[in-house]
This record gives sequence, structure tokens and C-alpha cells, in this order.
Amino acid sequence: MINQAILQTTPIVSDWHLPNMPADRAQDGDTDGETSPQADVLVAEPEVAKPPMYAVVMYNDNYTPMEFVVYILQSEFRHSMDSAVEIMLTIHNASKGIAGIYPKDIAETKAKKVNSLAHREGYPLLTQIEPHQGE
Repeated sequence: MINQAILQTTPIVSDWHLPNMPADRAQDGDTDGETSPQADVLVAEPEVAKPPMYAVVMYNDNYTPMEFVVYILQSEFRHSMDSAVEIMLTIHNASKGIAGIYPKDIAETKAKKVNSLAHREGYPLLTQIEPHQGE
């Protein structure tokens, strides 16, 4: 049996949406003409900065075949044949060329993978990353 004294001393449970308001008043939305102060909150758009970009730079050497450089540019950097040949010629004529521009972690990964592929094939092709100041 439930003790009547316990039931009489149990407070009315408040609605969790409206603190300090009894459940029966919260349900019908009546506040007896009272208005509770509410704070105005301005929500600002978060400032999201673009990550710093890095250029994956390939350097010319006298031993790596041009065909291998074109293959790398197509397979690892997803360039078309025409674009890959143009970049390869820039590398050949200017001693270096940009294979792609990426956030730092992606650029580092691509440079390491290209260096590893070249080394495995026996070529001294060098690829490094440099901070890119563009767009």
C-alpha cells in the first residue's frame, strides 16, 4: 500500500521544457499573463578558413624517362595525356614543375608515394612539396 503522507508531500513534476513551471500549467501554455525574460541569442556563421595549400613539385633529372614522368602524372595526379605531357615538358625545360596543389597532408602523401614508385623502378626522380601562394 502507498502511504497517503508520501503522496501529499510529493511535489508536482515540472515539464522539462519549461523549468520551474508545474506540468499542468506547461501543458496548456497559460502563464497567467506573466512573461518570462528571454535572452536574445545571435548565432554567427562559423568562420571556416581554407587549409593552407601546398604544391607537389617534381624536379628534372637526366635519368628518369619522360614516359615515366607522364605515367606518374596521369596515374597519381589524374592529369589527362595532354596535360601530363605539358607538365612533363615544363619539368624538363624549367628544371621543375607543379604536378598538383593539395592540402599539406595529401601533398606529403602524394610526394612520398611518387618518390617511392620512382625509387622502386630505379629512377632518381625527386618530388617535394612547397607552400603554394595562389587563389
